[in-house]
Order: sequence, then C-alpha cells, then structure tokens
Amino acid sequence: VQLQASGGGLVQAGGSLRLSCAVSGLTFGNSAIAWFRQAPGKEREGIACIVSDNDDTVYSDSVKGRFTISRDSADNTMYLQMNNLKPEDTAVYYCTAGGSALGRGTQVTVSS
Repeated sequence: VQLQASGGGLVQAGGSLRLSCAVSGLTFGNSAIAWFRQAPGKEREGIACIVSDNDDTVYSDSVKGRFTISRDSADNTMYLQMNNLKPEDTAVYYCTAGGSALGRGTQVTVSS
C-alpha cells in the first residue's frame, strides 16, 4: 500500500487548506482511514478518522468543528478539509488507510 499526501503549504491564521491523499495498492472502499499530524518536538497525534464499519467520523478535540475528513472511493483518494487554521496546526500531516503504515506527509505551516 502506498499513500501520498499533498496539498500542504503556507497559510495565514484563519485560512483554509484541503489535503489530499492518493491511495494505491488498496481499494479502500469501506476501510478505516485516518489523518495524523506531527509538530516539531511533539508526539504524533491522530486527528481524524472514518470508522470502517459504519462510516462514523471521529475527530480530536484540537480540530473538531474545523476539520472534515472525507473520501472518494471511486478515485481511491481521501481528503482533509481544514478551515479556520491556527498557528498550532503547523505540522507534517500524514494519511493512513486500511491499517497501513503512514504515507509520506505534507507540511502545513500556519502563520499568525
């Protein structure tokens, strides 16, 4: 399974970004998918996931109400819509699907 996150960049506080993750080697269909992030000097944090059996979404308190996880099974692509970004959202963002290892991340930097 290979995953490649993209869509990161530099944005001002209050702005938005949409991350994408192209998944190959797995037809993720109803598989669980998730986004993680890791800021410099901090532990990796799970921030959003779609549970496999019922498509429920779960968010960390740090992003709830601002971020939305979704997927397009036809394109085998998952997304993370990030709104009202804050400087503390600055991190490398990673995706995972079907219990795979994390793919290559994408850097998100939010300036104050």
